[in-house]
Amino acid sequence: MKGKVALVTGGAQDIGKAIVRGLMEKGASVALIDIAVEKGEEYKNVLDKEFGSDKSLFIKCDVSKEDQLKDAFQKTVERFGKLHVVINNAGINNEKNWEKTIDVNLTGMIRGTYLGLKYMRTQNGGEGGLIVNMSSLAGIMPAAHQPVYTASKFGIIGFTRAIAAASDVGQYGVRINTICPGFVNTQLLQTIDNEENMGEYFQYRDNIKAMMDRYGILEPTSVVKGVIELFENENLNGAVMKITVSAGIHYEEYGPQYQPKM
Repeated sequence: MKGKVALVTGGAQDIGKAIVRGLMEKGASVALIDIAVEKGEEYKNVLDKEFGSDKSLFIKCDVSKEDQLKDAFQKTVERFGKLHVVINNAGINNEKNWEKTIDVNLTGMIRGTYLGLKYMRTQNGGEGGLIVNMSSLAGIMPAAHQPVYTASKFGIIGFTRAIAAASDVGQYGVRINTICPGFVNTQLLQTIDNEENMGEYFQYRDNIKAMMDRYGILEPTSVVKGVIELFENENLNGAVMKITVSAGIHYEEYGPQYQPKM
């Protein structure tokens, strides 16, 4: 990844934070986009000491706000001159304020993908590259007590597979894939203990915890390995990667996908 430029949403916390480090260790310059200013600035300082101040950029951004996300992409390209990798990782779990969950998880991801294509498509003068949209196993197997979170993650998979097919047929030069981890050791897991997040499903929190005990909990570094594999395997476009404690990295299998001529 030496000489490559990446943008990671939710890049100052949990999975995103681990991905930023993983990309920089491989030689990339990275813009970390996050709504948490204090965490973002602190992490930027840590990265400066390890990799140099010119290798990273922190931008405060709420991915559910169109103007802020557009500005983040523009600032990244202005700073580094180009863009090769976009990781649409920002996500929340809020069944009570479910509109916010859709705005962040699904709408923010769609906007991030289109903005990535704007700067990366070869037809637009870009150098091509990779977009990774972060879904969840809840996007494959419905989570009974998180219906809106489930809907957002199903949507990510459907959109990613469709836009990847469009990229293939339209020869955008950009590969678009999704990662579906199981339970990951992040702050999001803690939201199930908060009635303000879970709403009427708060009463089922012990059921979700029982599922965690059954399936195990991944560390964010497991997701980083998935991102690196998607970058290195140039044959993967429209892939749905699953990561679990028991099986590690593997892929969801689908039948042939119809691709009309464009």
